[in-house]
Amino acid sequence: MGTMRTHTCGELRSRHLGQRVTLCGWVDTVRDHGGVIFIDLRDRYGVTQVIFDPNDSQQAWEDSQKTRGEYVIQVEGVVEARPGEMANAKLATGEIEVRCDTIQILNKSKTPPFPLDDKEAEKVTEDLRLTYRYLDLRRATMQENLRVRHQMSQSVRQYLDGADFTEVETPILTKSTPEGARDYLVPSRVVPGSFYALPQAPQQYKQLLMMAGVDRYFQIARCFRDEDLRADRQPEFTQIDIEMSFITPEDVYSLIDGLIANVMEAVGKGPVATPIPRLTYKDAMNRFGSDKPDVRFGMELVDVSAIFTGTDFKVFRQVIEQGGVVKAVNAKTLGGVPIRVMDDWTAVAKEWGLGGLAYIRCQDDGEWKSPIVKFFSDEEKAQLQNQLDIQPGDLVFFAADSRSVANKALGHLRLLAGDMAGVIDHSAFAFTWVTDFPLFEVGPDGKPIPVHHPFTASHPDDIDLLETDPGKMRAQAYDIVMNGVELGGGSIRIHDPEVQARIFQALRIPQAEIEDRFGHLIRALSFGAPPHGGIALGFDRFVMMVAGEDSIRDVIAFPKTQKAMDLMMNAPATVDAKQLRDVHINVDLVE
Repeated sequence: MGTMRTHTCGELRSRHLGQRVTLCGWVDTVRDHGGVIFIDLRDRYGVTQVIFDPNDSQQAWEDSQKTRGEYVIQVEGVVEARPGEMANAKLATGEIEVRCDTIQILNKSKTPPFPLDDKEAEKVTEDLRLTYRYLDLRRATMQENLRVRHQMSQSVRQYLDGADFTEVETPILTKSTPEGARDYLVPSRVVPGSFYALPQAPQQYKQLLMMAGVDRYFQIARCFRDEDLRADRQPEFTQIDIEMSFITPEDVYSLIDGLIANVMEAVGKGPVATPIPRLTYKDAMNRFGSDKPDVRFGMELVDVSAIFTGTDFKVFRQVIEQGGVVKAVNAKTLGGVPIRVMDDWTAVAKEWGLGGLAYIRCQDDGEWKSPIVKFFSDEEKAQLQNQLDIQPGDLVFFAADSRSVANKALGHLRLLAGDMAGVIDHSAFAFTWVTDFPLFEVGPDGKPIPVHHPFTASHPDDIDLLETDPGKMRAQAYDIVMNGVELGGGSIRIHDPEVQARIFQALRIPQAEIEDRFGHLIRALSFGAPPHGGIALGFDRFVMMVAGEDSIRDVIAFPKTQKAMDLMMNAPATVDAKQLRDVHINVDLVE
């Protein structure tokens, strides 16, 4: 038997003129033009127009008319040039067509439950698309998304292999260590009443591999979290997981700068200028109001507290006297936004903790319109004008509160303003590092809570603050941010067992719980653990942003819905009573 096809449906060009070819694929459309049948034949690689003329073969012409959309067919014929005016510049194969004298219907198709044309398919409900995901994946956009994902994963592997990393798979069936999200549990048949957990991340394994002397590990790792979902979350997801020994944060920055530049180049979205810029956590919050700043545009937050220290405007003065700040954003060109928009933004400000939203509209004639301007002195207005570069047509809004509340509220309003002003270049890719995160948040009871996880090393200068002022400790932790989205994060880990014991003590974790949850890691630290650290990048999120999609579900072949359902396989599903008995689960207790 010969091959089923000589070429793909995206391959033929004018250089193939006169060749006899065999193509296989799906019928995209069937058209009858004056008795000649035109079929657009589609596969993963593209679309080729094939034609059936009764003068070439009466039988093939008759059979071609029996085809419908999504039939799978095999055709044979000769490549010929399309007549000049019939050439299709939008199609890679648009210069040619195949004049066929043979057709075989390999498989018929029911009418699909929704159109497989990209624009039309996007109008139907996502649940319907996910129920028939194997049809949804035939669409050109979805095929391209899978291709981009493949190119990115290959680029990651090649780059890290070139940097002397070893890819190591870590277990999927592991132990529940309930920090972070809720674990997915798997009952054990062999040990009654015991459960495995699916890994939320390979965090402890990657550290143990450093203690095992692997030195440079990576894995494109599957992770599982039983949490409420949104557009960029799935119950199972993929991360680029990396850990290295004998490093400082500089080594991580350098490695990931190169990795991102390589990946973006591989998918035709480069070049990326390296080194990627860096911001401390403190600067990111003060300037952008976010620890994942979108640096594609300006509109930065400005501290104007110094202007208002002795102001007649009581609201601002009282906040400053109580140790708070007054900050402002100049939303350039938005002076004419409707009042209803300001009402919406005031509601957003209140959601993020502000009592309200003060603002100034600078009209086209330069006059300032605002209920608060009458309280400002001429000197205060002049300083505002100078510090914020207020021009006709601008809108300035203020936050007066504690520094953290003012930063976060203005950070969210800044994004809304940037979007409304049209100053965010959605075709651009802007990366930044955020460094020097706080090690702990301090709870209302004074108990420190790790911002990342309890294995994160503090800045070397800050370890002595652990018992006296843990809220001021800086972590050797870092995030890489892409277009205002956290792409990944990591840290240098604690390698000294005595320091790790001090951290656990500060976190008030009982000794028995430490032994039960982390005993294996503590023991490993006592056998000559190297200094080590790493990072994990959200791979699905990375692909989503590169592909220009709004949801990670569109770059995962078989995703779950927001209710964690697989509608195609109808999972999760009930199992029979015997299966439950085998794993020692009492069905009477299952509601």
